Amino acid sequence: MTRPWLAYATATTLLWGVWGALIELPEKAGFPATLGYVAWTVAMIPCAAIALRIRGAGPERQRAPALLGLFAGVTGAGGQLALFQALRTGPAYLVFPVVSLYPVVTIVLSVLLLRERAPRRHWLGVALALPAIVLLSYVPPSGRASGIAWVLLALFVMATWGVQGWALKLANERMSAEGLFFYMTVASAALAPVALAMTDFRGAINWGGSGAGAALGVQVLNAAGALMFVYAIRFGKAIVVVPLTALAPVITVALSLAIYGRTPLPANAAGMALALVSIWLMAT
Repeated sequence: MTRPWLAYATATTLLWGVWGALIELPEKAGFPATLGYVAWTVAMIPCAAIALRIRGAGPERQRAPALLGLFAGVTGAGGQLALFQALRTGPAYLVFPVVSLYPVVTIVLSVLLLRERAPRRHWLGVALALPAIVLLSYVPPSGRASGIAWVLLALFVMATWGVQGWALKLANERMSAEGLFFYMTVASAALAPVALAMTDFRGAINWGGSGAGAALGVQVLNAAGALMFVYAIRFGKAIVVVPLTALAPVITVALSLAIYGRTPLPANAAGMALALVSIWLMAT
């Protein structure tokens, strides 16, 4: 492959886009999102094992790379757990647009600390991707915002996910992508008890095929997408890969139209149009 980063970034976007369209199925069937996080960590394990087997070697055991890999995993998984709480305390139509700006953090850190550069065409694609991501993340208003807890949590998620993109690039320069994903899996599993503590077990939980089974199947897409994301950042620049993969909601919106018959909101449609132009600019 002449541009392996683009192949891996495309795979990430497709996998996460399909995952986004299907994730609500087990939740609507009675399987809580917090337990979906646990299903995700379980799905990460075979992905990590397969990656290490293909590489033909175990993860690096040096302290510095291991800690960096764990840090990359904690920032991503910790942000996910904080997002659950943000959505409990604040309205989704305000939380998601704030969180969706996480590529800005990655771009700033990568330019300042990693000295990444890109041609003007890619920068234009990045510039269009940012408003596209916000528009794609828009959901209709429901409920009223109160307090500042949700604001702080949303900003925390934006920061941690943005830092993760930079940390993944830094870690990829010091260890194998497969070893990095292994330590990300370990970090995600270590935070699983937090997800369990956040789960309300007093209500009925669907442990059957349409609940827990479907969640595990859907989360395989998420885990595989995360592995492809690590490879994409290894071979590409974080300032381009992160905004590109953050456009996965384009796939989600399109599939939601096909599966559920939902007509995209004007904001989502505008985001899709901007996203397609952005993808073309960053991919060429």
